[in-house]
Amino acid sequence: MSTLLTVVALLGATIGLWLGARWLVAAATSIASAAGISPLVIGLTVVAFGTSAPELAVSTVAAFEGTGDVAVGNVVGSNVFNLGVILGIVAILAPFRVTETMIRRDALALAAATVIAAGVLANRVVSRPEGALLLVLLIAYLGAIGIEIRRTTADETTTAPATNGVPSQTRDNTADAAESVRGASSDSNTDTTNDDLRDRQRPTSRRGSPRAADREHPQSLHRSYESARFLVGLLLVIGSSRLLVDSATTIALSIGLSTWLIGVTVVAAGTSLPELVTAVVAARRGDVSIAAGNVIGSNVFNLFGVLGLAATIRPLAVDPAVLPGLAWLLVVTLVATVLLATGRRVNRLEGVLLLAVGVGYWVGSAII
Repeated sequence: MSTLLTVVALLGATIGLWLGARWLVAAATSIASAAGISPLVIGLTVVAFGTSAPELAVSTVAAFEGTGDVAVGNVVGSNVFNLGVILGIVAILAPFRVTETMIRRDALALAAATVIAAGVLANRVVSRPEGALLLVLLIAYLGAIGIEIRRTTADETTTAPATNGVPSQTRDNTADAAESVRGASSDSNTDTTNDDLRDRQRPTSRRGSPRAADREHPQSLHRSYESARFLVGLLLVIGSSRLLVDSATTIALSIGLSTWLIGVTVVAAGTSLPELVTAVVAARRGDVSIAAGNVIGSNVFNLFGVLGLAATIRPLAVDPAVLPGLAWLLVVTLVATVLLATGRRVNRLEGVLLLAVGVGYWVGSAII
């Protein structure tokens, strides 16, 4: 394959990853919402882990093919990109202050995860037992989130105001229903006779209401559509990730660049596109906490889940350049943790500094 075709394949794989991850996240979010999962939980888990699907797919494929530099470089480069470039852009677009206790605690969890991953990579080898340990830590992290969510939900339930023994939510629903009845009363008199005639002529569904089947049919179609979109997005992510790894490795070898450099720059930026798009959209809508939670959750998943799974599949040996990369990651993680965990306001100047750190990592990696 010629260099030009390889570059085209690289760009096509990046676009495929972006589209696939976008469909995957949207479908997963819709399915989770229909299941009654709260928006905060979706942001910290479904969206965050969904936007990390490209990193997971790329590093897994790289592990299967024995290119540990790409697998590890993708994780390190993506995390620096997320914390430097993405958080920097968010602060530039909309200076913010994180007030949610759960997100601030997760920022500390991210710092701990970074330190643990750096310790594992200090000898430039990640063994299968170390990979399994990282996966166990990911499960523990998810369990902690689940416990916190149940505790918060229980607290909200016990502290909900009530009047005359009727919960506030019930009163609200009753008031809304009464208002709807009053608003529709003028029209109901004229339509009742016609509706009754149509209802008598229409077969009654097994669930009792003649219109129940009509309501359930669109819902069934919606679930089928979201399930199909989820599957197509997943397949697109997997296929594009393999093409991305192969084309990036071919380019690196053809022009004399190391696979580590390609992994921490081109591949890392390509797989971080879903996080970038999600964060920018959230910032423009004023949902800065969702953007911050997405970055935190994605980075924890990268360090524990992506790196752990890749090493479990095949032990990873990486380039000595991983050491300065880890040092850079520790520094940017420390800065981001201070900004997020303390709840102080992140202004535009600090956003520019974060962006400079992310871009500086690329330049430093190329020079080193």
